[in-house]
Amino acid sequence: MNSGKINVTAENIFPIIKKFLYSDHEIFLRELVSNATDATTKLQTLSRIGEAKGELGDLTIQINVDKDKKTITISDRGVGMTAEEVERYINQVAFSGAEEFLKKYKNADGNGIIGHFGLGFYSAFMVAKKVEIVTKGYNQTEEEKGTHWTCEGNPEYTMEEVERKDRGTTIILHIAEDSTEFLEDQRIQTLLDKYCKFLPVPIQFGENEEKIKVSEEGQEDKFETKKVPNIINNPSPAWTKPPTELKDEDYKDFYRELYPYSFDEPLFHIHLNVDYPFDLTGILFFPRIKANMELQRNKIQLYQQQVFVTDNVEGIVPEFLGMLHGVLDSKDIPLNVSRSYLQADAKVKKIAGHITKKVADKLEELFKKDREDFEKKWDDIKVIIEYGILTEAKFAERAEKFFLLKNTEGEGFTWEEYMKKVQPAQTDKDGNTVLLYAAHKEGQHAYISRAHEKGYDVLLMDSPIVSHLMQKWEGDKEKIRFARVDADTLDKLIPKEENTISKLNEEEQKTVQESIENAVDKAKFTVKLENLESDEVPFLITVPEFMRRMKEMSMSGGGMMGMGDLPEVYNLVVNTNHELTGKIAAEKDEDKRRSLIKQAVDLAMLQQNLLHGEALTHFVKRSFSMMD
Repeated sequence: MNSGKINVTAENIFPIIKKFLYSDHEIFLRELVSNATDATTKLQTLSRIGEAKGELGDLTIQINVDKDKKTITISDRGVGMTAEEVERYINQVAFSGAEEFLKKYKNADGNGIIGHFGLGFYSAFMVAKKVEIVTKGYNQTEEEKGTHWTCEGNPEYTMEEVERKDRGTTIILHIAEDSTEFLEDQRIQTLLDKYCKFLPVPIQFGENEEKIKVSEEGQEDKFETKKVPNIINNPSPAWTKPPTELKDEDYKDFYRELYPYSFDEPLFHIHLNVDYPFDLTGILFFPRIKANMELQRNKIQLYQQQVFVTDNVEGIVPEFLGMLHGVLDSKDIPLNVSRSYLQADAKVKKIAGHITKKVADKLEELFKKDREDFEKKWDDIKVIIEYGILTEAKFAERAEKFFLLKNTEGEGFTWEEYMKKVQPAQTDKDGNTVLLYAAHKEGQHAYISRAHEKGYDVLLMDSPIVSHLMQKWEGDKEKIRFARVDADTLDKLIPKEENTISKLNEEEQKTVQESIENAVDKAKFTVKLENLESDEVPFLITVPEFMRRMKEMSMSGGGMMGMGDLPEVYNLVVNTNHELTGKIAAEKDEDKRRSLIKQAVDLAMLQQNLLHGEALTHFVKRSFSMMD
């Protein structure tokens, strides 16, 4: 037996490791199982090129928990290590990174990253008071002894020869008192499911009971219970296979494997498979977007060569695609990675750009291949596409080919198609094409109907970020303007050259104006007399387009600060050519005139879904009394 001291400039490397990564101390299992996986895949490579002789046999990695002894054991039958290799890889190489680790993070508060410094094995000391390694190299003879290395969480270690017949490595963790949670089977199972679910080597943790039929044909069924290994991972997940080998059902099965508690099937998938100029594989799924977009985030899992890294892919996946589900795997992204690293790394930026391009390619392909099916899925995917148009200039350019403008009749149009449809009728006197839209098909039905009667088309634009989109399009596209159907009268929304003359003289208009202003809340309503067609409604409540849009943008993020706190203000448009307006002007009895005005205003409010509570009760009572 020999002993030694690990060459570290500061002897407090172990307390720093434990303290520094305390919030992430569960990653010890990921690091150790990943090392075992690496050792196994290296052996497979050596066997393929003829450097490792003989049959490889069972390569399953074994994980065992002994609550009585307070140990966790991870065993593999990979390449193993000779005594010289233990000296080099455990005592020297790993801790050559320790000095840099100490210099950089000794007094820091950020997230220290063990794996980044080649210290993955030493993450064991975050949960263990003592660690043992029993190992033997694949190229050692059966007669040669293995190596037993022991360290108790300080720079002192011991190494001695030990009897070991088989190649491979066994690591024994003696769990510290503050980490006994990791001696619970369920805790280990949860971590294995999280970090090791798709590692490329079978991993066994415990056993399952399986019923096996033992009766012969024709006899009464008899079964025996047999214990079988509990393999916790799928070594060959769908994203590691060529797309040509997979069918639609395979992708759906994989989605269910990723999200076993999800009851919705994805709308479609995008299979990524790139090896130059960077490494990237993966499968992304477009889910059905729920009402609360935030609930859908953090559903993309990032792996490095099938080792789980994180489900926070900010910086790798463009923000607008954060609502997608699926898996990304790239050896160009380190296992342990900071957000600042991602934001600065050129390769990561290229990966993000490629993902954007592939998503745009897939959407365009689906649109061209089966437009009818694409239109059926539109409402489920449009928020993602709209968000992409707002945040990614290159995606916005590509989206022009497949973005759908849907009208209140449920018809979908590309930009080019829609402009051809509405330009003849909806071009105003200044040459602007006015795109009328509604936010609620039922709630704004009266306004939509009047537009249709005029021969105009109305878009249904009901996404939470529609105000931002319209602002962008009005800036990017020439001579187009959006106007909500209830923002003003149609003659004002799409002004033409012809002007309608009022039937009321100036004195009558003044009387009507003053009477109405005295009957309504002046802080809430601005009364505007307009010369409309006589068959238009007498009173109309409109919401000024600019004010409403700025308010909506502020409430959904962006726009003018504080606009979301503004009080509700409306225009009360009065048609001077309607018979009722003439009746109000001619009425000499003040009470009767006020009653007519109140009824007309309440009807207009009812049409805008603004009449509630006490006001609605009074309106109903008044309506019945007027019928007597």
